[in-house]
Amino acid sequence: NPSRMTDCHYCLQSLRGRKYALREENAYCVTCYDSLFANPCEECKQPIECDSKDLSYKGRHWHEGCFKCAKCSRSLVEKPFAAKDELLLCTECYSDEYSSKCFHCQKTIMPGSRKMEFKGSSWHESCFVCQYCRQPLGTKPLITKDNENYCVPCFEKQFAHHCYSCKKVITSGGVTYHDQPWHKECFVCAECKTQLSGQRFISKDDYPYCLDCFSKLYAKKCASCKKPITALGGPKFISFEERQWHGECFNCAKCSVSLVGQGFLTRQDDVLCHKCGSA
Repeated sequence: NPSRMTDCHYCLQSLRGRKYALREENAYCVTCYDSLFANPCEECKQPIECDSKDLSYKGRHWHEGCFKCAKCSRSLVEKPFAAKDELLLCTECYSDEYSSKCFHCQKTIMPGSRKMEFKGSSWHESCFVCQYCRQPLGTKPLITKDNENYCVPCFEKQFAHHCYSCKKVITSGGVTYHDQPWHKECFVCAECKTQLSGQRFISKDDYPYCLDCFSKLYAKKCASCKKPITALGGPKFISFEERQWHGECFNCAKCSVSLVGQGFLTRQDDVLCHKCGSA
């Protein structure tokens, strides 16, 4: 058909000497093309004519002059931008409204930059470093002290206690004895090696002992019952001529009356009340 490219495919008017547009190998006058195919602009709602630049983003279209930040109205043509609730924003406005602030430097973490998150706060990747060695922490294990983050080696070097017994780092818990830190599992009786953490113990010559071992090794024996005299046996004990008695054991050997606070007599290894001693 010789008129195919000389007449408008829709209104059939001659295109000679007129501007036209092609679509699927068919020629259209500008008026018909715009009415049939022009996309409506998201901003001004007017059609984007064929002689205008059509900018599109996720199925939506704008005139070149309408493609601008919804907050500050600066042009977004050939500039980075972000979308929020179907609004287009320049990176500066988006950051002011929605971006996180770095916990360390308090500056905005710009869209598109890598963000590190830890304990509900955000950091620039370059700010999320060990406070001591300044090396990036990334996803490495870390320890926080006084709102500062440390890699584990630096924290141990700067702050961790070393066990008085095994000399290794105490990472949690621990026991203090004679102003020295110990692992709970290292704080044991010097004799039987039973763990003493949370237990009663007695110290001698800078070493801790469980009560049983201390009694067996060091406690004086009661002259009457032959058992060790310890603080657990009561607060009172009686001593006489290098012999000791529990308070409740210091009785007359004959009538068993208590001699605590009373006068007494001795006969060989026995102690007697005055009455039995005079009989």
